Amino acid sequence: MVSKNQIKLISSLHQKKQRSANQLFFAEGVKVIQELLQSNFELEHLYTTSNDFESVQASKRTVINEQELKKISALSTPNSCLAVFKIPADNPVIESGLILALDDIRDPGNLGTIMRLCDWFGIKQIICSKETVDIYNPKVVQATMGSITRVNVNYIDLKAFLNKTKLPVFGTFMDGENIYKSNLPQDAVIIMGNEGSGISAEIEKMITARLTIPRFGDLQKTESLNVASATAIVLSEFKRNS
Repeated sequence: MVSKNQIKLISSLHQKKQRSANQLFFAEGVKVIQELLQSNFELEHLYTTSNDFESVQASKRTVINEQELKKISALSTPNSCLAVFKIPADNPVIESGLILALDDIRDPGNLGTIMRLCDWFGIKQIICSKETVDIYNPKVVQATMGSITRVNVNYIDLKAFLNKTKLPVFGTFMDGENIYKSNLPQDAVIIMGNEGSGISAEIEKMITARLTIPRFGDLQKTESLNVASATAIVLSEFKRNS
């Protein structure tokens, strides 16, 4: 059974302020929860509608019914389980290899998808502007499908980081060099910008190489790509000759 206090706590974790205050977040679904349980994330408590997750100690596992799950779930159609985890301490940013930098990404689905892409292409480090959506937003956690456990994410002063880094800084623009004809290094910072306005003006000034994904359509009328789709193409090209 879920107590009123537990419902209140879990409901509060929808808000970034409360996640920060309690240093907790929650995840839903068997796959995501299993990935988190097998990682370095520390379980606070697991709520499930069936007698599964037998490896979780009894004191941290509560069997509930579907009505109780609906009260704590963030999904319109709840899965069979929800788990609360502790937010881990930040790992330091390691300035080597490819680093993906996100400048004001606001859509949770985009951030979750981008994390999965980084996991797929072996990008270990994402750095985010402080305006970027919170990685522990329930929709982001859901969209990562477990990749949240394998990609290091830091929220930093992006301008300050770019000011001091010795790595080349790449950004995507409509007027950049054709990415398919560019020599792309394996140690670099790749900037992806906001869904509506792209890379901000102050960050643009710090970019050392401008890239573009060329359009091949006959009418050339498509204004832009979705940021997650563009990220997939950019990471693929950087990794293609690695």
